[in-house]
Amino acid sequence: MNTKNHSRAPRIAIITDDPGWHGKRLRVALAARGYDYRYVSLTACGFSLEAHGLPVLLPGFEDRLPEGVFVRGVPGGSLEQVVFYLDVLHALQALGIPVYNDGRAVERTVDKAMTSFLLHRADIPTPPAWVLSEPEAALAIAQRELGAGHALVSKPLFGSQGQGLRRYQSLDDLAGFSADNGVFYLQRYVDCGEQPHDFRVFVIGDQAVAAMRRCGVTWLNNVHQGARCEPIRLGNRPLCRLAEDAVKTLGMGYAGVDIIRDAQGGYSVLEVNSIPAWKGLQSVSEADIAALLAEDFLRRLPAKAAEAEAR
Repeated sequence: MNTKNHSRAPRIAIITDDPGWHGKRLRVALAARGYDYRYVSLTACGFSLEAHGLPVLLPGFEDRLPEGVFVRGVPGGSLEQVVFYLDVLHALQALGIPVYNDGRAVERTVDKAMTSFLLHRADIPTPPAWVLSEPEAALAIAQRELGAGHALVSKPLFGSQGQGLRRYQSLDDLAGFSADNGVFYLQRYVDCGEQPHDFRVFVIGDQAVAAMRRCGVTWLNNVHQGARCEPIRLGNRPLCRLAEDAVKTLGMGYAGVDIIRDAQGGYSVLEVNSIPAWKGLQSVSEADIAALLAEDFLRRLPAKAAEAEAR
């Protein structure tokens, strides 16, 4: 950690329950730019709405709130708990503290239904999707799609890393058709026409900075599910432009955009991740992703933080 004027260095809150590899990379990138940091779990935060004192309670920031907040993880829990965690992010933003990504961006993308709705509304190419809670209506859509020769993927509304995904390829598969926590999120399966693969494009500040092709060992292409990472150049402008447009549509500071190409060569956005991992991508990219994230994040801080760094 940078020791020059360490006690006066602007302080950043990195929101995470498990810093791990990503937290370390961010810590190093921030320290190299003269910034102190604290890891903070949203489970330990709160509100103190009295006449005096700080209204938002963050461990390690009892004397003053941070100059900026970098969100690396929002824990799961009950509906009340998740709403409360997002309330903390919203409150910090309302107090004029830059939150990266902010609560609204997290809400738009952690919820696959809202992500699909906003992309569709903005005419961003994305596979047809249906979100329902009524089992008979969902089953009728599945039967119609499968009968027309379209495979379907069922996903948890809230989920990541390919966990909980199911693929229905024929009417016989519907014997196991069921909702996830009372909601059906169905997305038309896109056949890429060769070995299963898709693309992850990392966008920072509205610009694609790194990309890779993910080749799955099954039809799932998530790195967490064993997919192989292959580098691709950013010269593929249609791919990168689509990712950039998706991130602008959702109003995000940074994101990992999952894109698939169909057998005819058309690209579609599958998902947009507001708290993306980049360990696999970093292994095949020359760009220092943590450094680029830190630079874009720090540009958003109030001028007083930059002045403190200069001192």
